[in-house]
Amino acid sequence: MGFRRRLCTSEYFRGVVPVAQLMLETRIQDYGTAFMIPRKKVSKKSARAAEIIIPDKLYFRIGEVATLCRLPAYVLRFWETEFPQLKPVKSSTGQRMYRKRDVESVVRIKKLLYDDGFTIAGARLQLREEKAERGQPALPFPVSPGVNVAHLRQELKQILQILSARR
Repeated sequence: MGFRRRLCTSEYFRGVVPVAQLMLETRIQDYGTAFMIPRKKVSKKSARAAEIIIPDKLYFRIGEVATLCRLPAYVLRFWETEFPQLKPVKSSTGQRMYRKRDVESVVRIKKLLYDDGFTIAGARLQLREEKAERGQPALPFPVSPGVNVAHLRQELKQILQILSARR
């Protein structure tokens, strides 16, 4: 009798089925039927993105960033050529030194490419749009809403008369 034929015969299953049934009954006794309710799956991708915690340091070497972001170093070097936002400073020895801002950019790029499914060109455009949306913050100068243009014009005319009279 061949291997396949032996697996399909009822003699083989007589020993297997009772063991599985016993395991299921034991689980139900221990945990009730709650363990049988399907849980919402959390994708590995989203779990990985949430796990990245950037330490509070001034500079990171390329190996440290690669380890933090779970990427090979050559990917980071390639991304430097593709994304203008990613410009690590080089030390006197030529070692790439990433600032915290650069590491945050790497995490954002990784999320766009790996989790959201963007192409490199699409991720580049997305980052550019996000930067445009943020825009430049407003200047902290106080703006007085009650500026009277006519009054300001009158004062400027008076200053002009004073200056022209001195000639």
